[in-house]
Parts: sequence; structure tokens; C-alpha cells
Amino acid sequence: MARTPQEAERFRERERLILDTTRRIAEDEGWAAVTVRRLADEIGFSQPILYRHFPGGRDEIIERLVVTGYTELATRMASPDDDLRHLITAYLDYARTNPALYEAMASARTSFAFASGETPEVLVSGFAVVERAAGGRDAHDRTVRAELLWSLLHGVSGLSAGGRLDDALGADRERLIATLFATPVDG
Repeated sequence: MARTPQEAERFRERERLILDTTRRIAEDEGWAAVTVRRLADEIGFSQPILYRHFPGGRDEIIERLVVTGYTELATRMASPDDDLRHLITAYLDYARTNPALYEAMASARTSFAFASGETPEVLVSGFAVVERAAGGRDAHDRTVRAELLWSLLHGVSGLSAGGRLDDALGADRERLIATLFATPVDG
């Protein structure tokens, strides 16, 4: 079915509204509060209209937001000189200021695979930002260091979100992580 430019724009606007509303509800009330019925009520659309935009329903909406989150995170982590300290601060700040979206990024079931030939480009380019900042002797070493850095930042983010780390020590943690990854490892 061919769409006029106006119809195509209205379709994109509806999708943006659905995604923005989903994100707002999740950030305000948690993912359990996000249902297709709730979205339809909040937006004033019928449920069939939501399914026309996202045939996979709630899961497809969340998957789209996960990609959005990784896009935002990669943009925030990037710096012209691949500054490790900037990346660490940006990552932890993103997780802290977008807790529901970060939770989905870290744990939501998605149809895409990580670390495979089918990984979405935004995830590949985001990981490349981490690899460049983590450094290493060669491609293998950079990948291992990037995986460890990502794991460490993910762990700190999760523990912080759960109130298990002292917020007053955040700057010291960031400084120590940067020091650990700035130090070359012989082996």
C-alpha cells in the first residue's frame, strides 16, 4: 500500500509517540506498568493501531527502545580522543539517568544476537567505542579488555541502581576503573 508523504509522516509521528510514551511510563513506573492496553489508553489510540505500528506488540516496542538506548549510549560515550575517563563517566551517568531503559538494554529479550555477524550496527559501533577506549596490544587484547570494561561498568551500574554501592564513592570508583584500564597488562 503506497503512502503519501503526509501519511508516512503521520505513521512515523505515531511510532515516536508510542515509543516516547512507553519510555516515560517505564521510567516513571517500571516495565510492569507498560502494557499495550495502557499505551493505547495513554495515547488515545486503539490497540489495533498500536499493533499496526508494532506487530510484535510490547516486546517489539521494547526491542526498538533497546536499540534507541544503545544508540544514545554510544553517542554519549564517544569522544574525539577515545578518552577512557569520559567513556566511564558517560556510561555510568547514562545508566543512572535512564534506569528503566538501561535495565531493558541489559536484560530484555531481543531478537538480535550480541557478538555475532547479525548484531545490529549500532551495537557493533558502540562496542568499538569501548574497544578503542579500553586499548590493548592487538585486536584480541582490545576485545578482551573491552568485554571486561563493559562487564565492570554494567556491574557497577546494576549495583548502584540497587542501592548496594555508596554514591559518595562514585568519583573514586570512576578514577580507579580508569587507572586499572589505562595500565598495560603484560602477558
